[in-house]
Amino acid sequence: MFYLTLVAFVLILAIIYLVFKKTNKLGWTVLLSLILGLIFGLAIKGLDLAELSHVLEWIGIVGTGYVRLLQMIVMPLVFISILSAITKIDQASKLGRISFSVLAILLITTAIAALIGILLVNLFHLSSDGLVAGSSELAAQSRVAERATRVENLTVPGIILSFIPTNPFADLTGSRSTSIIAVVIFSAFLGVAALSLKKEEKDLGDRIASGVEALNKLIMRVVRFVIRLTPYGVFALIIKMAATTVNLMPLFNFLIASYIAIFLMFIVHGIILGLNKINPFSYYKRAFPALAFAFTSRSSAASIPLNIETQVEKLGNNSVIANFSATFGATIGQNGCAGIYPAMLAAMVAPTLGIDPMSISFIGSVVLIAALASFGIAGVGGGATFASIVVLSTLGFPLELVGLLISIEPIIDMGRTALNVNGAMTAGTISSKWIYKTNIPN
Repeated sequence: MFYLTLVAFVLILAIIYLVFKKTNKLGWTVLLSLILGLIFGLAIKGLDLAELSHVLEWIGIVGTGYVRLLQMIVMPLVFISILSAITKIDQASKLGRISFSVLAILLITTAIAALIGILLVNLFHLSSDGLVAGSSELAAQSRVAERATRVENLTVPGIILSFIPTNPFADLTGSRSTSIIAVVIFSAFLGVAALSLKKEEKDLGDRIASGVEALNKLIMRVVRFVIRLTPYGVFALIIKMAATTVNLMPLFNFLIASYIAIFLMFIVHGIILGLNKINPFSYYKRAFPALAFAFTSRSSAASIPLNIETQVEKLGNNSVIANFSATFGATIGQNGCAGIYPAMLAAMVAPTLGIDPMSISFIGSVVLIAALASFGIAGVGGGATFASIVVLSTLGFPLELVGLLISIEPIIDMGRTALNVNGAMTAGTISSKWIYKTNIPN
C-alpha cells in the first residue's frame, strides 16, 4: 500500500504539471491542487499509523521542501528588493509616509479583528468552562507557562531596541525573531545612503543603483522559479493537513466561530479596499495563490516572497510599499494571530472571573491591548500563542486556555495565517493607492 500511495501521489503531481503547463494560470492550478490534496489526504487517512507517517515523510519532500525554498529566498529578497526600491525613490521623505501608512492600516485592522473576535465569542456563547485537558493539552500548558516567563520582562523600549540590528550579517541568517525587521531597517539605511551619494556624485550613485538593480533582477528570477512550484507544494501540504486532522467535535463551536470571524475580516478588508476605489473581487482573484499558500504552509514569513510578487506583478503595487507591507505584516499587526485569536480567548475567560465580556470597558481594553501587543509579537516570536499570552497576562487572566485549545490550533492557524498575509497585502495595496495612485492592472 505504501508504494501504491506514492505512485498515486507522483501521478497526481504529473496531472497538476500538465494542467499548469496547458493553462499557465497559477490561481486555478493552486485551487485544483487544494481540492486534489484534500481528497488524497482524506483517502490515505485510514492507513496504519506507522505507514501513514512513512508516506507523509516522503510527501514532505515536496511540501516541506517547497516551504524551505521559500524560506531560503526570504532574507535575500527582503534585503535586495527594498534596497533596490529605495534607490529608485524620488524623495527619501516618502519612506516616512510609506511606513506610517502601512503600520496604521495593519494596527487599525488588527483592532477591528479583535472586536469581531469578541463579538463572535458572545454570539456563540463560548466559555472556557467545561474544557477538558488531555495529555497533549497538559503538555501544551507547561510550554505556555514556560513561554509566559519570556513575556514577563517584555517592555516597549525592549521591543523597539530588538528591531535595531547590531549585526546585519547575523540577521540575514534569521538568527533572531526580529531579524526580518532588522534587515528592513539595514536595507533602508543603505538605500538612503545611496540616495545621498547620488546627490553628491551622480555617476557613483547611478553605478550603485545599476548594480543593486542587477542583483534585484537576479533574485526576482530565482523567486519566480520557486513560485512556479506553488501548486505542487500546496498539494503536498494540504495532504498532510487532511491526513492528520484530529477529532474536532469537542471544540467544534470554537472552530466554527473562529473561521466565521476570519471570514468576516476578509469581508472587512474587501470593504476597505472598495472604499478606496479598489475592486475587491479583482483583488481577491489575483491574491488567491498567495493566500492559498499561506493557508497550507501556516507561515507568514515563508509567504513573504509570494506576497511581494503578488503585490508587484498582480496588483500593480509600488515595489517599496510591497516590500514594506509584506515584511512588516509578517511580524506586526497580524489580524488573525494578534487580533482575533487572543481577543476570543480573553472573552471566553472573562465570564469565569465575573467580568461582562460585552461591557464597553472590557471591549475597549482588549481591542487596545491586542493592537498594541501585535507590535511586540516579533520581539518574542511564537505567533498566536505569544500574542495570547501577552494579552491575557496584561489583563491579569489565567493562561490555561491557551493550552486547552492546542488540539485544534493547527486547523485554526491555517485560516489565521491566510488572514495575516491578506492584511499585509491589503495594507500595501491601499498605501500604494494613496501614495502612488496605483491601480490593479486590467
